[in-house]
Amino acid sequence: MRTFVYTSHPSRVIFGSGTVDRLREEIERLGRHRVLLLSGPDLAWASARIRETLGDLVAAEFTGAAMHTPVEVTERALAVLREASADCLVAVGGGSTTGLSKALALRTGLPQVILPTTYAGSEVTPVLGETRDGQKVTQASPAILPGTVVYDVDLTLGLPVPLSVTSGVNALAHAVEALYSADANPVTDGQALEAISRIGRALPRLAADPADRDARADLLQAAWLAGTCLATVGMGLHHKLCHTLGGSFGLPHAQTHTVILPYAMAYNAPAAPDAMRRIAEALGVPDAPAGVHDLVASLGGPTSLRELGMAESELARAAELAAATPYPNPREVTAEGIEGLLSDAWHGRRPAAGHTGADPRPARLTEQVVASFAGAPDPRVGALLADLVRHLHAFVTDNDLTESEWQYAIDFLTRTGQLCGPTRQEFVLLSDTLGVSSVVDLLTNSRTPDTTPSAVLGPFYVAGPPEVPHGSDISGGLAGTPLWVETQVTDTAGRPVKDAVVDVWQSNEDGFYDVQLPDLDGPVLRARLRTDAEGRLTFWSILPAAYPIPDDGPVGQMLAAVGRHPYRAPHLHFMIDAPGHRRLVTQLFVAGGAYLDGDTVFGVKDELVVDYAPQTGPTPDGRRLDGEWRRLSHIFRIAPSAE
Repeated sequence: MRTFVYTSHPSRVIFGSGTVDRLREEIERLGRHRVLLLSGPDLAWASARIRETLGDLVAAEFTGAAMHTPVEVTERALAVLREASADCLVAVGGGSTTGLSKALALRTGLPQVILPTTYAGSEVTPVLGETRDGQKVTQASPAILPGTVVYDVDLTLGLPVPLSVTSGVNALAHAVEALYSADANPVTDGQALEAISRIGRALPRLAADPADRDARADLLQAAWLAGTCLATVGMGLHHKLCHTLGGSFGLPHAQTHTVILPYAMAYNAPAAPDAMRRIAEALGVPDAPAGVHDLVASLGGPTSLRELGMAESELARAAELAAATPYPNPREVTAEGIEGLLSDAWHGRRPAAGHTGADPRPARLTEQVVASFAGAPDPRVGALLADLVRHLHAFVTDNDLTESEWQYAIDFLTRTGQLCGPTRQEFVLLSDTLGVSSVVDLLTNSRTPDTTPSAVLGPFYVAGPPEVPHGSDISGGLAGTPLWVETQVTDTAGRPVKDAVVDVWQSNEDGFYDVQLPDLDGPVLRARLRTDAEGRLTFWSILPAAYPIPDDGPVGQMLAAVGRHPYRAPHLHFMIDAPGHRRLVTQLFVAGGAYLDGDTVFGVKDELVVDYAPQTGPTPDGRRLDGEWRRLSHIFRIAPSAE
């Protein structure tokens, strides 16, 4: 049975976009009237935004916040505070500004309102680290904890990618150490794992697009969660080392956290295997310390103390300082062990997977292969291949793959390729059934909430289908329940999109596409239409049926080997192209159809399950039908190409 003690350190948190506009309201809620505005030398733009919001509530301003919170800086700010008779502290910036605010609050008892511009997380902790005479001393007290934190995603948009990376990894370090802390508990476990997962997903997205608000929001939420962990449980070796290196050797705070984290994790891994397993799962990597190192390296972050300007001759002294005072840590801390850790960190050696005496030769071979891509003319190509090799080599070593197993895999891929041709794409089927196509689709096409969700293209699309006028019957006379389709294409504001090119295709009632039926004369159940001035189009077809993907090849053998069925839920494919808009590839699934909860390519999204309403009697275009027919009415919303 797990035993723990949990103490909550609540702060009032306001999170969103444009939340700076609520700052004056918060100060007035506290009953305060004279604000000391704190910031750092490079935060004039943020200070101006705060001054604009607070107006006459700003009694004075101090812009000299410094890294590691030197006490002499705090004394200068304290003099400004007293001269202005300030009754409230408002700090905008990263960990340095927050540290200054905490130091002033500890000395004066004044309330604090913090507006973070980085992902430090210290804004929700009752911890203060101050530097005096080259030594950084940390203390914790309820008086240090800021009372209100205003998270405004807009304040982080200007944070450069390199600083975003190191700040994000700084937050990651809080969450990682929380999982193997002696004070760990179920609440902080959940917070830590959520923070780790968000950071692992968001940092690559932010590096690809620094203006990605969703990625920024994920990082800011992760910083809050990770900082809350830091406030609740004690930290271990990683934080002790970073305080030592920062306070005694003048290394930059976030960059030092970024370099040290994978090496501190590797040191503790043998004593905290369950924590490392959960971290690896949250990051989606086979090995936690190596995965963190690879993440930092892939984002261009610092991976060695040498890069930060530390001399190799100082490693022994740093190890002695870090080991001099006992503190909780999963693995015993010794000066010799820490010096080895710091040596690896100084050289930037990638932590070897396993950390339990595993054969180091595969890791060295992996790095040789990765290094061969360093000169790729296209950096993206080099990075993708390097990451592919690391994951592939890790799969081989983690599963102790035999030569015969790997040869079977080669044969499987060979047979898959041999079945590919103009009418069959076995590799697409493989990608689909492994869920890869759906993951790529989610990452590429499903980030705009106001548009119709996308879906996988599938293996049966044929470019250049026959163009037909509105109201045409694309079934080619094939048997099935008649289906009348009436759709409209609009933009995200609901305005009709005219002249959009819409390709449609589907299977027959027996589950076959026309390319699978060689006896058919020409394309059927596929066509191209164009929307009218109101963005509308109409056509006749037949009700789609559930069907099996081709299972007479390697993919079918794979499904059979693991006891999976080959069936897809019934659906109609749409591909919509319009000038000035992003292409939408999607599917509309028949509500109540089979396999909606078990589609073999994982392509069903709830928003795409729609009514194919049963009808009888007169049809919209006067076509005479006996018996039941179906009606599909749907509006597609597509995004401008700039979004």
